[in-house]
Amino acid sequence: MDFEITRDVRNELLNRRELSFTLTFDGPTPSRKSIQEKLAAMQNKNENLLVLDLERTRYGAMELVGRARIYDDEESKKSTEKAYLLKRGEPKAETEA
Repeated sequence: MDFEITRDVRNELLNRRELSFTLTFDGPTPSRKSIQEKLAAMQNKNENLLVLDLERTRYGAMELVGRARIYDDEESKKSTEKAYLLKRGEPKAETEA
């Protein structure tokens, strides 16, 4: 996976950084979790403070265009983000058989 940050803007009002990126990959499309982990590691931030908003792939291209937001703290994240985006970023609960 190769990340290219195309836009990096600081939003002081909402205590976050807003990133746009292009991801090139080989094989199947990477999962949201793996994208989130890799992006957080690249930015030296906790992955719990990162929210992936938009991911788009083009048919036939091994390229993904996306947006992410990295918050300064958990309270800013919870007060700003929509509930469904927060739920999407959480790990799936293990089901008991």
